[in-house]
Amino acid sequence: MAGRAEALRLVAVSKRYGEVNPVEALRGVSLVLRSGSFTAVMGPSGSGKSTLLQCAAGLDEPSEGRIYVGGVEPPRGNENQVTEFRREHIGFVFQQYNLIPYLTVTQNVLLPLLFAGRTVDRAACADLLNRLGLAPVADRLPQALSGGQQQRAAIARALLARPAVLFADEPTGALDTTSGRQVLLMLRQAVDAFGQTVVMVTHDPVAAACADTVVFLADGMIVDSMTGPTAEAIAQRMTHLSDAAAKTGARA
Repeated sequence: MAGRAEALRLVAVSKRYGEVNPVEALRGVSLVLRSGSFTAVMGPSGSGKSTLLQCAAGLDEPSEGRIYVGGVEPPRGNENQVTEFRREHIGFVFQQYNLIPYLTVTQNVLLPLLFAGRTVDRAACADLLNRLGLAPVADRLPQALSGGQQQRAAIARALLARPAVLFADEPTGALDTTSGRQVLLMLRQAVDAFGQTVVMVTHDPVAAACADTVVFLADGMIVDSMTGPTAEAIAQRMTHLSDAAAKTGARA
């Protein structure tokens, strides 16, 4: 992995909410992720993992620090420039799919390219849908799909643009066990077959075990990481972090 280009770099990133008695959601987080890697972000409730994802993906602006996506620092302030940067460099998969209900699977997957004014490669779209097991439902509307199929369509939509980083926020949180397993396999395939870089926030040790590395947050800071994770080892570490957070809360 050392020879791969950087996909994401955070340098001393902090995020505060509120002017009076501000809440420190992130505290000087620094992180480097290489291209073609799969990283899970975990931590107790309130640890800052969702804030980390939102800042890294350009959905929120850090209070301090620098972020580089694919070696490029995203613009700040100008909403049009920020939106254009996200379209060019970032893919995002939400827990609730966010598919347009009156568009087919194929139309949903192609939509970001149309918005960005980029060349629409229908052959590449069809190939991607086939790889993700969605070819039989390519012409169906989202409501005719299972939850797992809808989430895979959302992943296909994010992947087609070949983003520098694909961010996934609890992508299996609304799915049953079987559908969740299918989605995790798709994310793993995106890394192994397409060379995609994936950053996934999850609370599920089984989901996190699909990643190459797990980064653990507590109180807005990275406190540990684990390479070659197993669900059992992740669960033990999370129990330790949750107990520590509970003790801290009790003292406060």
